[in-house]
Amino acid sequence: MTTTLPTGSATAPARRRKPARTKVYPVVRGILIVLVILIFVLPLAWMVMASFKTNVDINDTSKTFLFEPVLSNYANVFGNANYGQFVFNSFWVAAWATGLSLLLGVPAAFAMSRFSMQKSALTVLLARIIPGISLLVPWYYVFANLGMVGGYGVLILSHMFILIPISVYIMMSFFDSMPLELEEAALVDGLTPIGAFLRILLPLSVPGIATAGILSFIFSWNNFMFALVLSGADTKTLPVAVFDFVSYASIDWGAIMAATVVMTLPIVVIAVIGQKYIVSGLTAGATKG
Repeated sequence: MTTTLPTGSATAPARRRKPARTKVYPVVRGILIVLVILIFVLPLAWMVMASFKTNVDINDTSKTFLFEPVLSNYANVFGNANYGQFVFNSFWVAAWATGLSLLLGVPAAFAMSRFSMQKSALTVLLARIIPGISLLVPWYYVFANLGMVGGYGVLILSHMFILIPISVYIMMSFFDSMPLELEEAALVDGLTPIGAFLRILLPLSVPGIATAGILSFIFSWNNFMFALVLSGADTKTLPVAVFDFVSYASIDWGAIMAATVVMTLPIVVIAVIGQKYIVSGLTAGATKG
C-alpha cells in the first residue's frame, strides 16, 4: 500500500535573512573609502586649479570652480624664474643619490641577510632614526672646510646618508624571503658566492630593487632641509626653489601652485607606473621560505 502526499505539502526551506550587520558593513566601508579618497584628492585638485588662476581669483571663494584659466603662472615659473634648471638639479641629485645608494645598499643587505648580521643592520638603520637636522651643523662645518658646499656632490652625499638605510631595510626583507636552496644549487653548479649573487639572486630581486629605488628617488626628490642649507644658487632643487616666490611683502600663490604642480607631477607618474613593484617589494618579507 502506498500513500501519496498532497500536492504542495512539501515546502521549500525558508531563506535565512542576512543580519543587518552584514548589510551595513559594505555601506560604511564605501563611505569611509570615499572620505579617504576625498581627503587625498581634494588638496591636489585645488592645487591644480589654483595653478591656472590669478592671485585675485585664488582668494575669491566664488571662483573656486568657475574661473577663467590663465597660463601666466607657468610662464612665470619657466620663464622668469628659470625653473627648468631647478628641475634638472632635482633629477640629477635624485638619480645619482638613488643609484649610488642601491649600488652600496643591495650587496650590504644581502650580506646582512645571509650572515645574520642583525647588529650591523641595526646600526645602519639608526642612521634613518637620527633626526636629519641634528646632522646639518657638523655637515656644513665639514663640507664648508672642504669647499663642497653649494655643489652637487654634497647634496648627493647627504641624501645617501638616508637612502642607504632605506635600501638596506627593504632589500634585507626581500633577501630573507628567498630560499637558501637557490644559492646552494648555484654553488653546486660551480658558481662562487659572488657569482651566485650576481647571476641568480640579483635578477630575482628586481622587484625589491625597484621598490627601494622608487622610494629612495621620491625621498631625494622631496627633500627640503638638506638642500636648503647645503645647496647654492645654481644647485637649488625644486623644494627650495618654490620659496623663491615668497617675498617679504607678498606671496605669489599662483606661481607657487604652478611650481608645486611641476614638482609633484613626476613623482605621481613614477608612483603610478611603479606601484606594482612597490607593493610586491614591501610585502616580499611578509612570508619566509
